[in-house]
Amino acid sequence: MTTDTTEPAIGTEAHELPEIFERVRAARDSVLDAARPDEVARQHDRGRSTARERVEILTAGGCFTEFGALAIPDTSEGSRAPADGVVTGVGEIDGRPSAIAAFDFTVLGGSNGTVGMMKIERCVDVALRDRIPLVLLCDGGGHRIQEGLDSRLAAFGSPMLQRLVDLSGLVPTIAVMLGPGFGLATNLAALCDFVVMVREISTMGMSAAPFVLAGTGEQLTNEEIGGADVQTAHGIADLAADDEHEALDAVRAYLSYLPAHADGTGPRGSGRRPVDADRIDQIVPASMRRAYDVRDMLDALADEDSVFEIRAAAAPNIVTSFIRIDGHALGVVANQSTHLGGALDSPACEKAAHFIAVCDAFGVPLLLLVDLPGFLIGSAAEASQLGRRSGRLAYELAVATVPRFVVVMRKAYGAAYVAMGGGRSIDADLVVAWPTAEICAMPIESAVDIAYRRDIAAADDPERRRREVICSLRTAVDPVRAAQGFGIDDVVMPSDTRGLLSAALNRSASNGSGGRRDARVPGKRRSISPI
Repeated sequence: MTTDTTEPAIGTEAHELPEIFERVRAARDSVLDAARPDEVARQHDRGRSTARERVEILTAGGCFTEFGALAIPDTSEGSRAPADGVVTGVGEIDGRPSAIAAFDFTVLGGSNGTVGMMKIERCVDVALRDRIPLVLLCDGGGHRIQEGLDSRLAAFGSPMLQRLVDLSGLVPTIAVMLGPGFGLATNLAALCDFVVMVREISTMGMSAAPFVLAGTGEQLTNEEIGGADVQTAHGIADLAADDEHEALDAVRAYLSYLPAHADGTGPRGSGRRPVDADRIDQIVPASMRRAYDVRDMLDALADEDSVFEIRAAAAPNIVTSFIRIDGHALGVVANQSTHLGGALDSPACEKAAHFIAVCDAFGVPLLLLVDLPGFLIGSAAEASQLGRRSGRLAYELAVATVPRFVVVMRKAYGAAYVAMGGGRSIDADLVVAWPTAEICAMPIESAVDIAYRRDIAAADDPERRRREVICSLRTAVDPVRAAQGFGIDDVVMPSDTRGLLSAALNRSASNGSGGRRDARVPGKRRSISPI
């Protein structure tokens, strides 16, 4: 006969364990949507999903390891603030882990309390430590007023912004605005690489309508101040979605072009040949006066279904887009002749510069498709600080270490051509021109009207003389002459360009460094951006 010598755990009788387990289960169940049907119903009535539903959509119902579910604020609001209003954890997005923080509007309007901020900071720390993307699903009203009317507020807040800066350029950071996002949520989103909004349900900005009225006397709605279409037109947000599913799909699409961290390797696509490939030689008109949609060129150049445009609503005179060629991710900056003829203004330079910085940070090679008449001119352009904004575009291209490929499609004039990386200005890895290219200091007609105005005015037939001068000068403006002077590598057909880029991308991918260049000036702390 044997004797059982097992003793109960210290301070706990064995028969009490099931009760303890049940208490923990009950505590965890109490924060789930099923335990809060009234709050969930009100959120659905607003046309919005709950924080937990959004996490499930983003992860496609896959793995999500939550932390901080049992956290509550150390105030009288504790019983009404499950998880202190934010769901945090690590979830898999298309099979790759990401740190996720989903603000819960059903808890005190999604306001951010001290404990909730600690949880978000924990998310950032996990992203930093594990080198994984950070996704913020924002739906709330900024700092929690109940906790904010105290000078102790000054003790927190800044570390969160510092931690987001720590992540910048190390891992992708994304903010999705899924409800009210004035105040803190906007501050957080401003430090993220990619910002998505949803029409009719999300807002962002420095302050909401009641505070704007009190402070400025302006009578505006929240939608007028910071609705999705307003902020995407301003370039504050990158994309406006029609619903939450589309917004979260955009997050997955964005991440699919990038590695998990700056030294990683991103997913490779299928490399399917574009269906429009056969018409690529007919897209760009020979006439410099005819506009065309450069997006048609992207569709004909990129792998099938691989074009993902960023900030389409802002600065429409330039297109920034991820594409794939032979499965490789590529960041495209292309002049859009349908708006301002493709001329560069301050918003276009800012839009392009930010996109270039993101691509360079995460090792995505750059393709510049050039067709522009120059910089925008006039007093409005000067007031917009175009001199410095254009400098930032040139700066970002110059400091980028990823492979850079330049294709001159048509117009390429003066300093704007240089700012777009033309010629030997940035020592690009590949510089080619198409037969339709016109590379010179400025448009010939404009040059003639300025430099030859006296000669033309003195002629018996000024209009005929003007045509003669234009024709004479045009003989020297030819892409073949640019190649003869070795200002470009070659003149190629548009239909040959995809093959050239594919070969260059395959070479870059096989050399171990992703084609990155070494620092031009070793030991220098940093360069200083013009802006």
